[in-house]
Amino acid sequence: MQIRTLILGAGAAGMMCARHAGGSTLVIDHAKAPGEKIRISGGGRCNFTNMYAGPANYLSQNPHFCKSALARYTQWDFIELVSRHGIAWHEKTLGQLFCDGSAKQIIALLVDELRAAGADLWLQTSVESVERTANGFRVTLLREGRRQAVSCRNLVLATGGKSIPKMGATGLAYDLARQFELPLTETRPALVPFTFPDGRFKPLAGVALPARLSNDRTSFDEALLFTHRGLSGPSVLQLSSYWREGEAITVNLIPDTPLFDRLREQRQAGGGRDLTTELSRHLPAKLVDFLTPVLALKGRLADQSDAALRTLCEALENWQLLPAGTEGYRTAEVTLGGIDTDALSSKTMEAKSVPGLHAIGEAVDVTGWLGGYNFQWAWSSGFAAGTAIAATG
Repeated sequence: MQIRTLILGAGAAGMMCARHAGGSTLVIDHAKAPGEKIRISGGGRCNFTNMYAGPANYLSQNPHFCKSALARYTQWDFIELVSRHGIAWHEKTLGQLFCDGSAKQIIALLVDELRAAGADLWLQTSVESVERTANGFRVTLLREGRRQAVSCRNLVLATGGKSIPKMGATGLAYDLARQFELPLTETRPALVPFTFPDGRFKPLAGVALPARLSNDRTSFDEALLFTHRGLSGPSVLQLSSYWREGEAITVNLIPDTPLFDRLREQRQAGGGRDLTTELSRHLPAKLVDFLTPVLALKGRLADQSDAALRTLCEALENWQLLPAGTEGYRTAEVTLGGIDTDALSSKTMEAKSVPGLHAIGEAVDVTGWLGGYNFQWAWSSGFAAGTAIAATG
C-alpha cells in the first residue's frame, strides 16, 4: 500500500495533523477507539484549551521552541472550530475551557474533520517495524491479525508519551526516535500527585483547601487535596512538573488569609475560645486536628501572645514537606521531556536529520501546565506538521 502520509497515533495531535496534511493520509492507532485520553480528560468534559495559553506556560529545554506553533494556531482558532461544530463550552477557572456536554464531542469533531479532509482512520492497528527507504518509509502494520506493509513519504510520530500505561501508552515514539538517532531529553511523570511514606496523610484523605505550593523554582496558588497516598489537587500537579526527588516543598495553608490580624481581633472579642476552635473557622477542622500535635496547639486565644500567634501563622505559611516520590506514570496526566526539540524544526515539526519524519504533541519535549495547555500544544503542533506536509505537494 502506497500513501503520502502515515500518522502513528489517533490522539489529539495526530487527528489534528491529519485534518491539515492533505490527501492520501492514514491515521492508525492500536486502541479500539480514537482519542482515548481526550475521552477521560476534564472529568469527561475535556478541558480542550486555555484562554491564556502562551509560551510561558510550557516547560522545555528550549523554551523558545513552542512559540512558532502556538502563534500559528492559537487557542482562539480552536475555540472557533469548536463553536463552528456547535459544541457548547464554558470557562471554569483560570481560563480553562470545558465542553458543556461530553469530551466525546471533541473526538467526534476531530474524526469528522479528518474524514472531511480525505484522511483514513484505522483502529486496533499496531506497528511492527519501521524502515527508512529511498523515498520515505516502509512501515509494517498488524491489523486484524494480518501484516500489512505501508510505504509513505511522510511519517508522523503522534503516539504520545509514557503517561497512563493502562490506556496503552508505550513510549513507541521514543523507540522510533532512537532508531532514527534523534536525541531524547530525560522523561519523567508530570502533573502527578506526590506520595508520602507510612500513609502520613491518610487521616486527612478527602480534605481540600486553597493553598500555595512552592519550591526554589516556582509556586502555584490553587486547590490542595489530601489523599490516602499523599497530596494531590491542581497546586500539587502543577508543582510536580518542577520537582525532583529529594527536594522539599513549601505549603502555605493560608495564602490569602490575614490570619494573624484575625486571631488578634478575635482574642480581643472572645479570648475565652480555644485556639483550635478559632483556627477551625479558617481551616478544615480535620486539618486543625491533624496539626494540633505537630504545632503544639493548645490553650485559649487569650493565652496566646502576639509572638506566639505570629509563630503559628508563620508555621502555617511555611509548612516544609519532603515527598517520598510521585504516583508515577500510572496517574501522571502527561510526560515531561521527550524528543529533543533541537532535533526538530519549530515551524514544521520535521526532524532536521531525517526528511519526512515529524514528531508532535506529547512525544516532543514540550510540556504544558495543567488546565488545557497540553491540548493546545497538541492542536498547535499538529497543525504545524500538517500544514507543512500539505505544502510539500
